[in-house]
Amino acid sequence: MNRQLGKNGPLVSPVGLGCMGMSGAYGQPDDKQSISTIERALELGHNFLDTADYYLAGHNETLIGQAIQGKRSKAFLSVKTGQLVAPGPNGAMGPGSVTGRPEFIQNAVMYSLRRLKTDYIDLYTLARIDPNVPVEETVGALADLVQKGVIRYIGLSEASAGSIRKAAGVHTITALQIEYSLWSRDIEAEVLPTIRELGIGLVAYAPLSRGFLSGAYKRPEDLKDARANMPRFQGENFYRNLELVEKVRSLAGKKGCTPSQLAIAWVLARGEDIITIPGTKQIKYLEENIAAEKVILTAGELESIEAVMPAGSVSGTRYSEKFMGALNR
Repeated sequence: MNRQLGKNGPLVSPVGLGCMGMSGAYGQPDDKQSISTIERALELGHNFLDTADYYLAGHNETLIGQAIQGKRSKAFLSVKTGQLVAPGPNGAMGPGSVTGRPEFIQNAVMYSLRRLKTDYIDLYTLARIDPNVPVEETVGALADLVQKGVIRYIGLSEASAGSIRKAAGVHTITALQIEYSLWSRDIEAEVLPTIRELGIGLVAYAPLSRGFLSGAYKRPEDLKDARANMPRFQGENFYRNLELVEKVRSLAGKKGCTPSQLAIAWVLARGEDIITIPGTKQIKYLEENIAAEKVILTAGELESIEAVMPAGSVSGTRYSEKFMGALNR
């Protein structure tokens, strides 16, 4: 059964599809496989497709544009913007600065429409809050795009409670996209109560903590992509966190589901105003993730999960110190 995104928002699938990993974030891209996975998601009625204009410089949007041709009405397109890219080591592309300038937003959306081969975007989200541009100005530009019919709903990502309130004073904010999982529960203190007060839906990304909660990784050397640079997956942090994952695996075995399904079911159980967007480029994992909707956790099972992995039990931060500074602005 679909869930309503925000107090007066659209109905979308509880488990959506995060498409970032299809564009080189975790391993090499495989466009054919990725397109098949997107098509399968739509075939199963799971319409929420999440992307960003900066995922491999538009590659991800182009990929989705190909996959939804002739199926646009079945897809709910969620697009993030405002994160610039910059040169990295050996010519690699890495995260750059953040911008919320109205002229950038109004320009970027036109390129997204072209790559996606559509004339509107369902949910257009500011990826990060620009400390140099009042959020009211950025949301004002987004509101203008709503008026023009270019976008239908406005979202924020990784914003503080204060910024969310300011933004909501300019225009209805339909959703907040932010990391939320058994490992990442910081939002429970202030951000989650704020969006619930304002009637804003939660789009929880990384519900599997970038795959770690699946139990698939046993050594730091198993991670040969961007995750290797994240503190939670390094050195002693890795092995401390692996102990937590093994406890989740044990509970999943008792429940008769996979560790991934238990982790996703936990997120969904936190409220009917929450949807989640685990990422994958493989159909078998897509179907496994979707099946988590049928995993209903009892009060006793939720208590058992809390007992083995209480808030704050994870070792290490989500990102490096440099990138943590762009969160909760």
